Amino acid sequence: MKIALLNHGCAKNLVDSELMLGLLAEKGYEVSLDENDADIIVINTCSFIHDAEKESVQAILQMVQDGKKVIVTGCLPQKYKGELKKAIPEIAGMIGTSDIKEIVEVVDNVANHKKYVSMVSEKPEYIYPENIERQQITVGASSYIKIADGCNYHCGYCIIPQLRGEYHSRTIENILEEAEELVKKGVTELVLIAQDTTSYGIDLYGKQALPRLLEELNKIAGLGWIRIMYAYPSQITDELIDAIAKLDKVVKYIDLPLQHCNAEILKAMRRPVMDYEKLIRKIREKIPDVAIRTAFIVGYPGETDEQFNELYEFVKRVRFEKMGVFEYSREKNTVSYALAEQVPAKIKKQRRKKLMTLQQKISREVNESFVEKTLPCIVEGYTDDGIVLLRSQHDAPEIDGMVYATSNAPVVPGDIENVLIERSDEYDLFGTIV
Repeated sequence: MKIALLNHGCAKNLVDSELMLGLLAEKGYEVSLDENDADIIVINTCSFIHDAEKESVQAILQMVQDGKKVIVTGCLPQKYKGELKKAIPEIAGMIGTSDIKEIVEVVDNVANHKKYVSMVSEKPEYIYPENIERQQITVGASSYIKIADGCNYHCGYCIIPQLRGEYHSRTIENILEEAEELVKKGVTELVLIAQDTTSYGIDLYGKQALPRLLEELNKIAGLGWIRIMYAYPSQITDELIDAIAKLDKVVKYIDLPLQHCNAEILKAMRRPVMDYEKLIRKIREKIPDVAIRTAFIVGYPGETDEQFNELYEFVKRVRFEKMGVFEYSREKNTVSYALAEQVPAKIKKQRRKKLMTLQQKISREVNESFVEKTLPCIVEGYTDDGIVLLRSQHDAPEIDGMVYATSNAPVVPGDIENVLIERSDEYDLFGTIV
């Protein structure tokens, strides 16, 4: 019996999907990514914000309508448990966020026409299932490694701790073993992910162990780049900054979602209230040519015009190399859901547009500074008309821009080539491989 898997949501979900496919393949199931080709569909869902939920629900309804047996996994079952089955009775099985190792049992049940089965832990506690060979959905130049899951922070807008449980790190040994396997398979770039990568190791080793992990990964022969995503501002220690600066394989790129800069809004968001400008100055002083990516939320309950303008001026001064802006999404069971001063949708939209227009201008100017420079870039593939698709160290996969280049000689995906940048636009660079 063939099984297909549809993945929704973040890179952390993608790793869970690949682990489930690995478990199924190990048990002899034929797995596919083509839902037309399968009898049972596993849909790994996202519940971070309302739009993501809607997308996951639409996928479930579509598959049910197509007459498939649907198993729903991940954040939606964890968040809604029984309600989801009531709303869509055709669902054949459900698995929570920390129950992915139960996928084989649930699929066996559904495949053998047994009754509906739900394996959703009441209190999620995500422990990474080691010794499973991930069946990679995305095989390319880079691969994600989940170094931890769960979260001990309780930001006012976020439901993740309720869906994923407390923070759990994997051991350095297990991560290194997986990293070495991936490099053997031809992966050039490892992208480290967790709900918060900077808290890595505190639960296991009693202190932040990300610098130590980076040092160990840096020794892997054949590995090109190491990238850190989802850093938490108050955990950016001098030791971590120094490790990023000195280790040659660690790309000079920090993904640092700040969410806001106004002290009152940060307090309401339950985020660290600290001098972000000072932190960014320190990072830029110690790591030459660093690219800092951040994300902000506009329209958080109670955000006034003055507070938004403070954020606007902050962005104007700091000039982030990369930036995303999200309109506040009101989620049940979060602290901010009950706050009285909800900002109208129209104002949220305007604020996002204003901030993104400013960032486009900054981004264009940042990109112009690379023209006539030569940058090492990782080869992703080719366009239909033979243009080489690459990424620079300053571009994370699937999030940031691309480098489009011509080449006189054939190049191989995963290789790191030098590209002479000849022109740029707001988000992408264009040049020639030299």
